[in-house]
Amino acid sequence: MSAMVPADARDRASVDALAGVANDLAGEFRLQPLLERILRSAVDLLGCRSGSLCLVDQVSHTYRKEIDLDAGCQAGMVFSLEEGATGAVARAGKPVIFERYSQVPNGHIRPVEDRYQRAVIGVPIMLRTDLIGACIVFAASDTQRFDAADAQLLQRFATHAAIAIANSRLHQESSERAKAAAVAAERERAMLEVHDSVGRGLATIALRIADAHTIASHGGDPLPALTLAQQAAQEAMNEGRRAIWGLGPAGLGARPLDQSIGLELEWVQATSELVPTFRVFGEQQPLARNVETQVLRIVQESLTNVVQHARASMVRVGLVYGSEGIAVIVEDDGCGFDPEAGGRQGVGLSGLVARAAQVGGRVRIDSTPGWGTRIRADLPYRAALNGNTEGPRLRVVVVHQVPAMRTGLVRLLDQSEPGVQVVAEVAEFGPAVEAVRLLRPDVVLAGTRVHDATGAELVAGLRAASAATGVIGVIDAGTPEADLRDWAAAGVRGFVQADVDATTLGRVVVGVARGDVLVFGGVLAQLGGMPAVGGDGLTGREHEVRQLLDQGLADKQIASRLGISVKTVEKHVSAILRKGGVHSRTELLARV
Repeated sequence: MSAMVPADARDRASVDALAGVANDLAGEFRLQPLLERILRSAVDLLGCRSGSLCLVDQVSHTYRKEIDLDAGCQAGMVFSLEEGATGAVARAGKPVIFERYSQVPNGHIRPVEDRYQRAVIGVPIMLRTDLIGACIVFAASDTQRFDAADAQLLQRFATHAAIAIANSRLHQESSERAKAAAVAAERERAMLEVHDSVGRGLATIALRIADAHTIASHGGDPLPALTLAQQAAQEAMNEGRRAIWGLGPAGLGARPLDQSIGLELEWVQATSELVPTFRVFGEQQPLARNVETQVLRIVQESLTNVVQHARASMVRVGLVYGSEGIAVIVEDDGCGFDPEAGGRQGVGLSGLVARAAQVGGRVRIDSTPGWGTRIRADLPYRAALNGNTEGPRLRVVVVHQVPAMRTGLVRLLDQSEPGVQVVAEVAEFGPAVEAVRLLRPDVVLAGTRVHDATGAELVAGLRAASAATGVIGVIDAGTPEADLRDWAAAGVRGFVQADVDATTLGRVVVGVARGDVLVFGGVLAQLGGMPAVGGDGLTGREHEVRQLLDQGLADKQIASRLGISVKTVEKHVSAILRKGGVHSRTELLARV
């Protein structure tokens, strides 16, 4: 042990130095300054002047000198793990001490240098069970020697170096994911904008050409209709350019929103036999520009679907200004479709969900074959917490022991929620807790069968790391009912099945981030089936309605399935709520 620093004084200095490094770790993500601070503190406490800190790449069997303090200025150079003091540490897998550097196999110091005959100590930098680096310190004089106490001291600083490296890697991964998510969001925005503008333009052109064909077949002059088709083509090209450059619909901002929607209704009248109606409810409030853009685009896409697909005789559009946001309603009496059968899917309807999600809103689509379609989008006046333009994006950590499941969950979130940023993917309990502590995500998506912790331990650990983080359980196949109840007792905020669809997953993540407690996708059945409703009990028909409610069907769909009227369904639902002692369908479905 060095005689230059007394043991008691060195212990106190060690505590102070480690405390200072810990403070740096809390807010510094640049790796180089942190590692230099750690190495310099260790070298000073050992009464030395020179040392190096190296990062190990076990795949290539090499190491890189990251920091070099007065030790030959070899920072940035790469060596084989068969060389030098770091190679000796890697082979030993534990601290090593040499009385003379000349004893180090394949060393890099030349015999003419003073340090060649001086002592050297090296300790590994470990991340869990993986060797990721080494700290090396050279004696300051020919007589200085190192012992086990020196190795223990140096190992403390190596542990902080491991934390700094892990912290930096997580931050780098987070930044890379943020960039990738931003690129994906921009691509989706451009795709949706081009789809809206080009789709509507092509529909108008096709109708004008059809008019020209009809006129010509009756001996009339088709030129006026063809001229209108040419104008529609030019407008579509202009809108396409605006869409690509993110300028939004032409005229938006230059006129009030209701006037812009009025122009869309004029388009409907000009391209179909429909006579649309439009009403505004509530006291009009100012909308953020990006919210106003999404409102108009949702109306445009909905009306385009009505004109092209619905075969409707009526379409109604409504704007409802509420206390917290605006609701957009587009309803028709056309042919409808079955959402469960996947009909009328594609960019159009999924684009509505994505548009609303971009500003923190949500969309509900109710449709039944023969009953028409009703689309309702609820959006905030200004972009909410998951909007990617005017507010911070939701930060999500994914925890699952199966790599394919982690990848799948990330992909589903990318598809459904442009405002969500997955900042880390981990497989085990310890790294999950560390990631949550460092990154402070809004939501954690965690598989229910993490092999190194029970559900209660995982939820408790995650909540201890960040009390504000909401945990969602992804129910893995074969998870016992008792385990799910343990998760619920530990404070999990939501459950989804492992085969959850993108829309539902995005809705759950956003809901939990806002503080909701959610149960989705038939989870109640896995929690032991439907609870007894109590009270006077349910009639046979009420049981049938209740079962369809649990499947997430709307009133129109239930009416179609059971062959009864929508009004009758509403009466049965009211009776079920009353007998169950609950006030809403959400509360009914959440009861266990």
